[in-house]
Amino acid sequence: MEKQYLLGYDIGTSSVKASLVDAQTGQTIASAQYPDSEAPIMSKQAGWAEQEPEMWWDELKAATSRVAEKAGGSLADVKAIGISYQMHGLVCVDKECRALRPSIIWCDGRAVPYGNAAFDAIGGETCLAHLLNSPGNFTAAKLAWVKENEPELYAQIDKIMLPGDYIAMRLSGGDKKTTISGLSEGMFWDFKNNEVSKHVMEHFGFSDSLIAEIVPTFSVQSRVCEAVAAELGLPAGTPISYRGGDQPNNALSLNVMKPGEIAATGGTSGVVYGVLGDVNYDPLSRVNTFAHVNHNQPDTRLGVLLCINGTGILNAWMKRTVAPEGISYGEMNDLAESVPVGAEGLSVIPFGNGAERVLQNENPGASVHGINFNIHTKAHMLRAAQEGIAFSFAYGMEIMSQMGMDIKTIKAGHANLFLSPLFRRTLAAVTGASIELYETDGSVGAAYGAGIGAGIYKDSDDAFKTLKHIATEAPVAETAAYKAAYELWKECLKK
Repeated sequence: MEKQYLLGYDIGTSSVKASLVDAQTGQTIASAQYPDSEAPIMSKQAGWAEQEPEMWWDELKAATSRVAEKAGGSLADVKAIGISYQMHGLVCVDKECRALRPSIIWCDGRAVPYGNAAFDAIGGETCLAHLLNSPGNFTAAKLAWVKENEPELYAQIDKIMLPGDYIAMRLSGGDKKTTISGLSEGMFWDFKNNEVSKHVMEHFGFSDSLIAEIVPTFSVQSRVCEAVAAELGLPAGTPISYRGGDQPNNALSLNVMKPGEIAATGGTSGVVYGVLGDVNYDPLSRVNTFAHVNHNQPDTRLGVLLCINGTGILNAWMKRTVAPEGISYGEMNDLAESVPVGAEGLSVIPFGNGAERVLQNENPGASVHGINFNIHTKAHMLRAAQEGIAFSFAYGMEIMSQMGMDIKTIKAGHANLFLSPLFRRTLAAVTGASIELYETDGSVGAAYGAGIGAGIYKDSDDAFKTLKHIATEAPVAETAAYKAAYELWKECLKK
């Protein structure tokens, strides 16, 4: 039987990861990333964050070479390529497909005044009804900054792109294309009229010609050109058949495609991403709504994105500063579990890593409440910290429920915070949802997406039938104790 391999790329901020997946078995044949240490972010002024698109391309070539080596030296059996990428970045290219300036990436804050002014000028109700968000600090606002501050460069722009669009263009030798999902994350898509937003384009004075050709998320969008194929060791003409932002793609990698399903990650920051089946938004913009990878009229599929900055970073801080020196995360979890649910009245607010969108961009800082010097120990602090992180997830998910999302299942990769039974148990108890853990990551998800787009799989359920399920955490019997601790935590949050 002919081998059918799928190649997935994850264009991250710190590195590019590539994974080669056997389409028949679902087995990951090889994975590699480049560089080994974090890629640089340029910050010429406070609040700026830029990366060279050419650097991503060089990293992709290096990661591809490593994957080929691990796979026995050949990528001749690759049948399709998928791309996941860091969201909300701006890449400006000229007619010759050259990047005109460094990419203004997702964490760059310079465009906030432009987005806020657009929200006021267009009107809040209009923005929320059509864009489902404020223009905020997204790609359209970043382009407005370039237009005002770099007019000569702006005049040279042929097309604006997201990072994944740029990589697909390089792989294909010049095809400039994008997706509705991509345009929505940049605040260029009008959900009410199902078209590129006239409100945004007219307000900022952007020409429609700046928008690349729109292609379906799952489709043969373009093909690897001969020159690139020779350079990377890929078959010429290999379909590039999927691209998606990193958070929608993480949801795809967990087969989170249906309304009410939730994907969660708990690294330095925490992300909850849920699928909504009706056009809706949070009137306070505490969560962001974009087109999910399977959004396709008339089947509305929106991704509701909740981001919490102060999650895993709090657990890491506790390990460095509170936990007994030299213990592992596993030993730290055991110590935390030695005290009762609710940590005997101790509550930790985890928001100590900058402004929190879920709190309407307030920055309350982290805090500890209810300390009793006669009762509380390091173990109580460690437990209260993990419970506080779980409670912050639940707090955000309450907002998602208010938008009409019926949350029954939370899917997550078996990594980071989700390795902790205490964290999982707490989150399941306060949300009432089961937590399912799987073995997957973003580059593997992109590979599966490529298989769907190329027609190797008939749909996502077919693609993910081999997805390895590791464990399920169902809500525990002593739910009342967890919910009481959660209510106390919410009271502390108000102080």
